[in-house]
Amino acid sequence: MNDVPQAGAALPSRFFLPVPPLRFCSDATRAEEGLFRAAAAGQAVAQLWHAPLSLVAPVSYRRFAGFAQVCQDFAADGCPVLLRKSGGGLVPQGPGIINLSLAYPTDRAFGDAAEDVYRHLCGILTDGLAQLGIATGWQAVAGSFCDGRYNLACGSGAQARKIAGTAQYWRAVPYADGRRERRHIVLAHALLLVDCDLLAAHRLANEFESRLGTGRVYQVDKTVSVAQCFNAPVAQLVASVAEALITRIAGSRAPL
Repeated sequence: MNDVPQAGAALPSRFFLPVPPLRFCSDATRAEEGLFRAAAAGQAVAQLWHAPLSLVAPVSYRRFAGFAQVCQDFAADGCPVLLRKSGGGLVPQGPGIINLSLAYPTDRAFGDAAEDVYRHLCGILTDGLAQLGIATGWQAVAGSFCDGRYNLACGSGAQARKIAGTAQYWRAVPYADGRRERRHIVLAHALLLVDCDLLAAHRLANEFESRLGTGRVYQVDKTVSVAQCFNAPVAQLVASVAEALITRIAGSRAPL
């Protein structure tokens, strides 16, 4: 990546989108490695990406008895289970799901900036989907996978259905010039349900949770895909959603 500012320079404001802006990542847990490196060098970077069928869980799932055997069984059936560093809950990956990852340096503290990070990320998704005629807002959706206050949802109240989930992860890094203080790299991530098989995704997720005995059950009617928001099939829907998000990202400034 070019034009990387030197340590101590002004924080970046505009996001850099690599080419191609939507890329395939064979391992969903490694899709953002390059973004961290670029952000640590001083850039604000964005990436749209998609991955093959898998389930992604936080490392806390290792505490469940039989975890290793259940993962082995799922992998043998064509659905590997991957572990991520951030918290939250179990999420699906696979065809028809688009991920948006943003990474940027900040001098702000987590407690001061966390809400702004979520609102900025949700704003990009909301504006991008609005270009396609889909109205969304952020709220919790009880019964959805990896539920949180900053889900993106269609509808409101009891009628709300989750269309995207969000998360953020912070890492402290030293300045390159050796200063004693440290800055942080923010990684903000969204998983958008575009044109995926929600029934199949929920069947896999619920079977996994059941095998581990977690007691968690996800309700398919608490989620909705972008495709389901239209009355008829839309040609090249994934490409259209990606283009709408790219346009919005290009005009966005990092919430530094």
